[in-house]
Amino acid sequence: MFLTISMRGDAAHPATDLGYLLHKHPDKAQKFSTSYGTAHVFYPEADDLRCTAALLLETDTLALVRRGKGKGRGGAPDAALAQYVNDRPYAASSLLAVALSGVFSSAMKGTCHARPELPGRARPLRIEVPALPARGGPELVRRLFQPLGWTVTAEPVALDAEFPEWGDSRYVRLVLESEVLTLAEALRHLYVLLPVLDDAKHYWVSADEVDKLLRAGEGWLPEHPEQKLITSRYLSRRWSLTRQAMERLELVRLAEADDSEVEEIDNAVEEETETEERPAPLAVQRREAILAALRACGAARVLDLGCGQGELVRELLKDVRFTEIVGLDVSVRALTIAARRLKLDRMGERQASRVQLVQGSLAYTDNRLKGYDAAVLSEVIEHLDLPRLPALEYAVFGHARPRTVLVTTPNVEYNVRWETLPAGHARHGDHRFEWTRAEFRTWARAVAERHGYDVEFAPVGPDDPEVGPPTQMALFTMRTEKEAKAA
Repeated sequence: MFLTISMRGDAAHPATDLGYLLHKHPDKAQKFSTSYGTAHVFYPEADDLRCTAALLLETDTLALVRRGKGKGRGGAPDAALAQYVNDRPYAASSLLAVALSGVFSSAMKGTCHARPELPGRARPLRIEVPALPARGGPELVRRLFQPLGWTVTAEPVALDAEFPEWGDSRYVRLVLESEVLTLAEALRHLYVLLPVLDDAKHYWVSADEVDKLLRAGEGWLPEHPEQKLITSRYLSRRWSLTRQAMERLELVRLAEADDSEVEEIDNAVEEETETEERPAPLAVQRREAILAALRACGAARVLDLGCGQGELVRELLKDVRFTEIVGLDVSVRALTIAARRLKLDRMGERQASRVQLVQGSLAYTDNRLKGYDAAVLSEVIEHLDLPRLPALEYAVFGHARPRTVLVTTPNVEYNVRWETLPAGHARHGDHRFEWTRAEFRTWARAVAERHGYDVEFAPVGPDDPEVGPPTQMALFTMRTEKEAKAA
């Protein structure tokens, strides 16, 4: 990855002041170790009229692979394309942003002990990034940088210069020029906006990322017209962190408008809202709805089919009316995590006798699942390919035949209410489909008719008058012989 920072000067204010600002001497080539490779700083040119500092980051692709794959903890999102050879090491990303903050940390903070008058002075700057991933294209690049005082040149990079008919890649050659910004401001803009344009981070985004964003965004992010997009992408679209950051940014804006300190505004808000109850997370509302339905039907022996990491099993264990609980999942790893979270190895004998975790697939009939009062399929069916649904249907409704079956699944119509969910995207990367309310009801009624059940529907979560609830639930009840004959 490569980036250059150039400064123009004159006899009174020589361009070589850049060396003082960056705390890197123009006559030296220096290198610095990072978590994912080696950063080199050198000066291709350095005189009174023009000085250019270059940052070259050599990424260690082996380290990237060792630290994780995919978007999880430490994984580069595109690493799965090719572990050791791909275009990612050459394109600016969060790797380069982290290198910037590490190598030029004093410059980013605006400190220079040798020449303390320099950091606060705007200088003619030019920044060039030869290969920048831009999910949103050149237009988004301009929308992000132009409001900050930059003249922006964002030239699309062709997929292959030999085959122009293939069109442009998602990369651009970026040139930023300004005469009204300080170097510290420029570096903070890059630190935030490079990973925003890439729309990915190579490391796990935790709560401290909110503080990093607010520090780097001080003075410009609260009033940026694309504040919401920047915040969401920088925090990897984690809704809880995005909301927290947006609330704190609003406090900053209110404080500036009122010419007061953030702490004063923050204290006032806390006094007014400290007694207000926050809505329970949707996952909690879903489990509460399932538990209420199981209690209402009098179930004692319950199957949690697709139990995952055991969240519902844990809640069932808290209620003594559920005398036998079986959690089934196809993933051995999920069952291992569930056993650890439930502390099965330390559970008392009486409590342990109530619960069992078993590995199995709902694509096949399983005699172990017969004879139970109720079965729960919570957020399960959408993880199956549609052609495999009939197999699950027969395994549960045709073979196991519990008296009651509860099925919950996302309502795709509600997705427009998730502010951080891109249009046309599913809520989870593994969802094979997401149904409208009409589609879910059509499927459920057909299943009930084929296997001798009645079915009712209930909302889970806030029932929006236009798009319905975020989760839809179907309650299947087996008909008695008399009811079945009458039907």
